[in-house]
Amino acid sequence: MGEATGVSTSGITVEHELLADVVSRQLEAMLAVGNYDAVKLLLQPVQPVDIAEAISNLPTTLQAIAFRLLSKNEAISVYEYLSTPTQQRLLSKLRSSEVLEVVEEMSPDDRVRLFDELPAKVVRQLLTELSPDERKVTSELLGYRAETAGRLMTTEFIDLKEGHTAQQALAVVRRRARETETVYSLYVTDAERHLTGILSLRDLVTADPQARIGDVMTSDVLSVRTNTDQEKVARTIQRYDFLAVPVVDLEQRLVGIVTVDDVIDVIEQEATRDLYAAGAVQAGDDDDYFTSDLFTVARRRVVWLAVLVVASFFTSEVIAANEAVLQRVVLLAAFIPLLGGTGGNVGAQSSTVVIRGLSTQSISALGRLRVVAREAMAGALLGLLMMVLVVPFAWLRGESALVGISVGISLLAITTLAATAGAAFPLVFDRMGLDPALMSTPFITTCTDVAGTLIYLKTAGWLLKNLPQLLQAGSISTHFLPSLVS
Repeated sequence: MGEATGVSTSGITVEHELLADVVSRQLEAMLAVGNYDAVKLLLQPVQPVDIAEAISNLPTTLQAIAFRLLSKNEAISVYEYLSTPTQQRLLSKLRSSEVLEVVEEMSPDDRVRLFDELPAKVVRQLLTELSPDERKVTSELLGYRAETAGRLMTTEFIDLKEGHTAQQALAVVRRRARETETVYSLYVTDAERHLTGILSLRDLVTADPQARIGDVMTSDVLSVRTNTDQEKVARTIQRYDFLAVPVVDLEQRLVGIVTVDDVIDVIEQEATRDLYAAGAVQAGDDDDYFTSDLFTVARRRVVWLAVLVVASFFTSEVIAANEAVLQRVVLLAAFIPLLGGTGGNVGAQSSTVVIRGLSTQSISALGRLRVVAREAMAGALLGLLMMVLVVPFAWLRGESALVGISVGISLLAITTLAATAGAAFPLVFDRMGLDPALMSTPFITTCTDVAGTLIYLKTAGWLLKNLPQLLQAGSISTHFLPSLVS
């Protein structure tokens, strides 16, 4: 993280991270005594994003009061930064005219994001009360599939014509700048609104005033379709360092743009979902886990836990099926947790790096089969390194070769298998069109635990039968074995 910047508000200098907390505490104290003029002075120099966080930190009863004290333009900016639960609470507490005024002035993409979280009945009511132009735009965006470029884009952009001169184009930019999302990227369309070119504001400002836009623009334009997945849109903007990317329909007509601020939200949303999935937690629609009630928290976590508990029954069945081996050498049971835990950790490490590699597309350069092979070799190497630590201890603790050799062979096999499975499962899910993050850490751990226990006990059972002969064939005295083996 970069160095925090000092910010001054009402005579107090604080760091960015502490600003919202300071403002929130002062807000609460002022609102409690009804000192509304002081509230307005306090919020005047504060950025909208910090005001939004400060209001969200207030008690529910004070949030609407604080929001009403904002000016119209300030209220619209602040509302777009509020969390979805806070937005919904304010909608229920503000008068209908106040709600409509805020919703009407929101940018189309932010309005659609809010409508996605509201009950259908409320959305229908708000749509009917919007102005015809805003209602048309909002309905169009809501018509696109969720989590696509069409649903994410804004229709507030500046488009120019090839026949415009640079001077005419600058006049268009000046006239429309206040009502658009960004002016740094300008798009050129023909009479049928087909996207034909792009130019930056810098190119326009530095061009000869009488130069045609068609001569100044760049014809090679990178765009996305309305049905492009939002994660792919985010990768496109990240890859080419765009501030915005144009969105076209199936007929290559320019219908909107996706800006970098929306992409940052997508990256955060997708990363949150992947982390939840990796921890075997179902992500909610708004991903706001810590503001959810306890019942919702339990519901999100219990589904995967129930699956993992059922899967763990197989471990119990494996142990029960090999009871005879454990009865003959009871000490074998002491190393089951060690082997299961090691396999689970190795598998979790492999699945984590592969899922991340799929997300960043860094795997494509190496190839999927080579990735799996590489992780398998890494697992085998880890097993050999672990054997150096574990086998001597197991041998001495068991006072025989049986336990040491069983643990060593099993450890090598389990780490190799776990690394291979941890790498392969996410790749298989990705090839099937499913979310690779569904191959969560607990799932990989449970699978390797079952397989590792089976490998360990079967190896020990085989050695019980064959180790004496193997040692004698190697001219090694059998006094190293317990009497039950010799």
